[in-house]
Amino acid sequence: MSTASVWPQTAATAFKLADELGYDGVEVMVWADPMSQDVPGLRRRSARIGVPIMAVHAPCLLITQRVWSPDPEVRLRRSVEAAQDLDARTVVVHPPFRWQRRYADAFPDLVASLEERTGVAIAVENMFPVRRGLGTRSMEMTAFRPSIDPTDVGHRNYTLDLSHTSAAHMDAMKLAERMGEGLTHVHLADGSGLSKDEHMVPGRGDQPCAELCESLAANGFKGQVVLEVSTRRARGPAERAKDLAEALLFARLHLISPNGR
Repeated sequence: MSTASVWPQTAATAFKLADELGYDGVEVMVWADPMSQDVPGLRRRSARIGVPIMAVHAPCLLITQRVWSPDPEVRLRRSVEAAQDLDARTVVVHPPFRWQRRYADAFPDLVASLEERTGVAIAVENMFPVRRGLGTRSMEMTAFRPSIDPTDVGHRNYTLDLSHTSAAHMDAMKLAERMGEGLTHVHLADGSGLSKDEHMVPGRGDQPCAELCESLAANGFKGQVVLEVSTRRARGPAERAKDLAEALLFARLHLISPNGR
């Protein structure tokens, strides 16, 4: 479970719910939450509760541009160091923003060199464009360089986010095919096709969540599937827990391999 799934609650709530609901571990979204930035504190919390940290999401959002450093390269390097300190095998990162030209030019080589040096998989995530206006006057713009599709560049490892494919009106199964063996990390969520990042509980939207999970299971997927859903509209802790339990049940049901494992 991504710690982002409990926002506006903190990572402390995520660890607690992950333990109570039976998740295998957590992905830490590094953002404004002080605990998410405190690597020794995260390690202590993980050990005390018994919930491992399996991935670190680098601070890539517009609202996290100064978390750890205003320099995106420094933020990525620190995320990889955090993953090493936390025994997490994966770092999730977004493609560079268009205005980060120097970072964007160096990004493919930077990612490859960090992976080679540390053994941490840096899984570059698919994103979605911004749409403005309605009907024939609508415009579509991308904030990412060179595009919202990391396969346009080519990386060793990818994150496939199904809420993002919904917002981008992309075919998630075809994107998974393009990612091929590089697909090592999945953000399992759903969307209704609106031009925004909805992160619905899987099964409540229009994305092929079940089909993708079943395909991964049938093909012996060895990567990580992370529930990254939004519970910000939950009316209290009980409803948040119910949504996260439903998401986990969906994932477990559809990730059963043909041999029953």
